[in-house]
Amino acid sequence: MEQIADKVTMTAGRTTDWLGICHPGDCRQVMAAWPAGVAHACVTDPPYGDTSLEWDRRCEGWMVQVARILKPASSVWVFGSMRFLVTLFDEMEGHGFRYAQDIVWQKQNGTGFQNDRFRRVHEHAVQFYRGAWADVYKDPQFTLDATARTVRRKTRPTHTGHIDAGHYVSDDGGPRLQISVLEVANEHGNALHPTQKPLGIVAPLIRYSVPPGGIVIDPFAGSCSTGIAAKLLGRQFAGCELNPDYQGLFAQRERQADMFQPEAA
Repeated sequence: MEQIADKVTMTAGRTTDWLGICHPGDCRQVMAAWPAGVAHACVTDPPYGDTSLEWDRRCEGWMVQVARILKPASSVWVFGSMRFLVTLFDEMEGHGFRYAQDIVWQKQNGTGFQNDRFRRVHEHAVQFYRGAWADVYKDPQFTLDATARTVRRKTRPTHTGHIDAGHYVSDDGGPRLQISVLEVANEHGNALHPTQKPLGIVAPLIRYSVPPGGIVIDPFAGSCSTGIAAKLLGRQFAGCELNPDYQGLFAQRERQADMFQPEAA
């Protein structure tokens, strides 16, 4: 681990040599060599500690380096179960981050660890922010699925000599703000990692919180959905992955991503 950290220390500094890489090792040690105050956002899916599985052990103290690497005005998006997320609020506030909003990822199928409760087909992602809200980068997301409708409007009475149509028709519904419940199919059966997030749930968070060319980090990269989405969107990425079984997945998926053009910003 010391050799890895030393190597990054020599190359990181204020350069970009640390970007575009999923760094192997413990994020708390590896990120200590990354420059401070440079990243716009962190989008991550830490282990929740909800099960006894080997890869689901909680990692304490990961926000120390994340807070250092992020800009003074920045965002952290954290995926998690409700049991996991409620324990984060005090820690986030300790690093100067406040709750901003949350989204719900609705899956086409879910988990059934207990058969005496509602079957859970969703996960949460919570945004925390630091700095003045006006200074935090944000690009509100819109969809084009508003319902086409006939809208009635008030008209001047006819005796005034001015007659307007009493209604107009919105043919396509027009754009509307992205709703906070995102229905995106999970990747069960095709995933390379047991908790792999589909690009369709990660990409809107990156578009919202990271400007084109900006930097997003992920200390729990897994199969690097954050990194792949960042590349496709024209953003820069750096991540960490502790498990050697998954450390090569970023390069593997990155080659697949080269088949696609980054989304125009």
